[in-house]
Amino acid sequence: MTVKIKWKPLLFWTLGTLAVGALSSVVGGAMKGFNGINTPSITPAPAVFSIAWTVLYLLMGVSAYLVYEAKGGMTKKALALYVSQLAVNFLWPVFFFKLHAFTFSFIWLLLLAVLVIITAVEFKKIRPAAGYLLIPYILWLAFAGVLNCMVITLN
Repeated sequence: MTVKIKWKPLLFWTLGTLAVGALSSVVGGAMKGFNGINTPSITPAPAVFSIAWTVLYLLMGVSAYLVYEAKGGMTKKALALYVSQLAVNFLWPVFFFKLHAFTFSFIWLLLLAVLVIITAVEFKKIRPAAGYLLIPYILWLAFAGVLNCMVITLN
């Protein structure tokens, strides 16, 4: 079976998702926001965060592209969930890094994780690979939750 890649939608979803992540990092102050925060010893180096999020945003974008290309009645709902979780994702760095609202950020992260899990389930119904591509994101959010909780206790 030959798979034909539709480049415009693929670029839209991947570059769009990367752009949201990049803008979120700039608006939220991302790694600069760690200045003045007591962080746990398991906190990765800043470069690890950059690489991890870039890979995750690419996987997310490909996942959304696969659902978009599937077309059908369920895709609109699934993609609306995707955009919703992306919006929630966008705001987390603002709450955590810029505002230092660590407890609120953790609650926000829980909301994000629930939205991503629901999105992955809906994506899997449409295209199993699309759902599976979100698993690394879910795992990273779990790790981020642990870090967030540790920051709460240290600050």
